[in-house]
Amino acid sequence: MSQHPEHGPHCLCDQLPHEPVHSEREEAIDEARRGLGISRRSIMAGVGAASGLALVPGMAAASPSSKGAKARPPRGNGLELVLLGTRAGPPVDLHQVGAASALVVDGRTYVVDCGRASVTQFAAAGLRFDSIAGIFLTHLHADHIADYYNFFMLGGHIKNQAGDHIERQVPVFGPGAAGGLQPKFGGGEAPTVNPANPTPGTVEMTQSLHAAYAYSMNVFLRDMNVVDIRTLMDVRDIALPAGVHATYLDTAPRMRPFTIFADDKVTVTATLVPHGPVFPAYAFRFDTEYGSVTFSGDTRHSDNLIEMAERTDLLVHEAIGVKGAGLGEASLDHMLQSHVESDKVGLVAEAAHAKHLVVSHYADLGAAKVDKNQWRRDAQKGYRDKVTIGQDLDRFTLPLRNKGRGRG
Repeated sequence: MSQHPEHGPHCLCDQLPHEPVHSEREEAIDEARRGLGISRRSIMAGVGAASGLALVPGMAAASPSSKGAKARPPRGNGLELVLLGTRAGPPVDLHQVGAASALVVDGRTYVVDCGRASVTQFAAAGLRFDSIAGIFLTHLHADHIADYYNFFMLGGHIKNQAGDHIERQVPVFGPGAAGGLQPKFGGGEAPTVNPANPTPGTVEMTQSLHAAYAYSMNVFLRDMNVVDIRTLMDVRDIALPAGVHATYLDTAPRMRPFTIFADDKVTVTATLVPHGPVFPAYAFRFDTEYGSVTFSGDTRHSDNLIEMAERTDLLVHEAIGVKGAGLGEASLDHMLQSHVESDKVGLVAEAAHAKHLVVSHYADLGAAKVDKNQWRRDAQKGYRDKVTIGQDLDRFTLPLRNKGRGRG
């Protein structure tokens, strides 16, 4: 490529045509417009740039966490669990994506949590945005919602290379407003963000996100004639049943699981779990004709979870490693009030009579990297059935269930 005197050897200026648009380019624009439903003016620059930057057919964008996993669409029938991301906590990890899962039932997809980069992982896993039938948020910590709005803002209004985007309204279920903040951990004072409304629930959070991205959305709505993504979101705060007297000071009293959603593929139940000062924090169970999958969310040992997960086929449970971490007393207490240690998570699975324990949303604070073999041995303690330490893009299937709900 010749060097441009002003921009250097990598400038696209030398790749773009300087003469009027030719018929071949017009045909490309018309084809793109037919596929994407946008105007010729809006995609003109993109087509020009694409003439020098087109992907090689069959080449997929690299994902640092895929580790060679092949993207493939879900099978037409059956149940498949896909771990989009398995990393706990906000810090960016080069080897794991933030916590998120996709449960695919007969080709219909239900997303549980939307951690960092999960919208990219969703596509990398071969899943289709137009198959999403629900999004479920266990709680509103940043590492569980970092990509929540991106599913709609990036996956909703413009089709991707596979001709795919969210096409119809998706129900979203998440925690309601906490109602107050617990005192600062360890004492003292802390600054408060948005003091007029410091503990918004999922509905109010989403409205604030609409406002935060108003300029981008308004430009796209005018320039590209795209769908208003607000019409694609049916956002609902999960309402606790009458008689459950939980508060931000008593976050997970004993309660019975309750149904929050049902269609012809899944029935979803929820229960409160204790996750330090966070309220509400939920665990979810999905029951299908193929079996059941239970997601712990973030929690320490929880009798509510154990009751809801009784005889579940797959228990997707969080875990943390703190041995050798050198944490101070206050930090260690905080971690143990919020999570289950890796060598105690098997006891939870055993108490629930779960058939298969899948550890996801995990981190070892005492090591640079999780030793999965050691963690598997730790998680097996006190548990008689199968343990898997999940990795990003791992997939689990269930055949058409046998009618009994016992083990084996």
